[in-house]
Amino acid sequence: MLINYGEFNGKLATVIDAVDSKRVLVDGPQDITGVHRHVIGLKRISLTDVVVKGIKRNATAKSLEKAWKAENTLETWSKSAWAQKIDKKNKRKELGDFDRFKVMLAKKERSKLVKK
Repeated sequence: MLINYGEFNGKLATVIDAVDSKRVLVDGPQDITGVHRHVIGLKRISLTDVVVKGIKRNATAKSLEKAWKAENTLETWSKSAWAQKIDKKNKRKELGDFDRFKVMLAKKERSKLVKK
């Protein structure tokens, strides 16, 4: 799952257990994603298609980390269209004024070629 609000915005985590109908217990694992084990509201997360198999409810950090490494979860996520879209958005956000100008010129050039 992807955390979409708060301190860990934009980071991946794993749902460990459901606390109630509005909150879940999540863990990064911290060594891999930087997200420590904590309770978070369901409105602050988005479920992804990436599933970590081989873990049980209330899995320990050690077993969770082992499962993440065995399944290459970060690599799987980085290949997804959603992750690539987020990366592209972040790259655009970091562009300077002149870089945005160069992008605009490239778009104009591309549209001229498409019209021909």
